[in-house]
Amino acid sequence: MALTDCPSCNKKISDKAKSCNHCGLAIGESSSEDLVRKQNLNKFHKHHSIQNQSMVAMLMFIAGFAFMYWGTAQPDSIQYTASIGCSVVGFVWYIINRIRLLFLKKS
Repeated sequence: MALTDCPSCNKKISDKAKSCNHCGLAIGESSSEDLVRKQNLNKFHKHHSIQNQSMVAMLMFIAGFAFMYWGTAQPDSIQYTASIGCSVVGFVWYIINRIRLLFLKKS
């Protein structure tokens, strides 16, 4: 028994398996159209996952920024430092997700 890659999700499965344990693709019964459709669906789900992460990152940035300027945090307090940290993490996370989206669109 050897491990091979699933043609749809590229995860390791047994070469004797009738279907993929991860994505449920019937190995022997699938056509090339089914494989292309499944790969496009996986790409669509990954795209939406990255977009959702981008939205959370943007909200994190805005929340940190708003708390820093409209909150009662003083510049030497831990709340001020936490709000700056939240803004920086949100901004960096947003930029990383946008770069991930560019690479996903190119592939």
